[in-house]
Amino acid sequence: MRSLARLALPALATALLAAALSACGSGISLDEPIEGPVWRLAQLGGEPVATGGDAQIQFDRSSGRVSGSGGCNRVSGSFTRSGITLRIGQLASTRMACADPVRGANEAQFISALQTTASYRLAGPGQLALLDASGRTVATLNAAMH
Repeated sequence: MRSLARLALPALATALLAAALSACGSGISLDEPIEGPVWRLAQLGGEPVATGGDAQIQFDRSSGRVSGSGGCNRVSGSFTRSGITLRIGQLASTRMACADPVRGANEAQFISALQTTASYRLAGPGQLALLDASGRTVATLNAAMH
């Protein structure tokens, strides 16, 4: 009986630890990494972005690169992610003129939000919130449906 209890205790401890970690409310889902999906911009600083914009990003884990569009211009750069910490390196961008001034302003704000990102939170199924160093949401993106 004693040897059975010794074998069951580590399994019970592992199960309790897994349950505690899954219930901690961190917003991190190991089953849904940010790498892979195309993330389309939905909100900037809490304000909805007009539909029709092409602002989007995609994180590539194997290369450590982020790429996408600010809405008018292509952007790319490096990123590092550890836990909820997310750092996006200096972004390179094409220099095409934006015919729509609202779209151009959104692009500038989106690129600024990417550069100030310090962490992230998966806010719901298919929703990514980018947070600055103070924990304020600077942009919200939705996973693109294929």
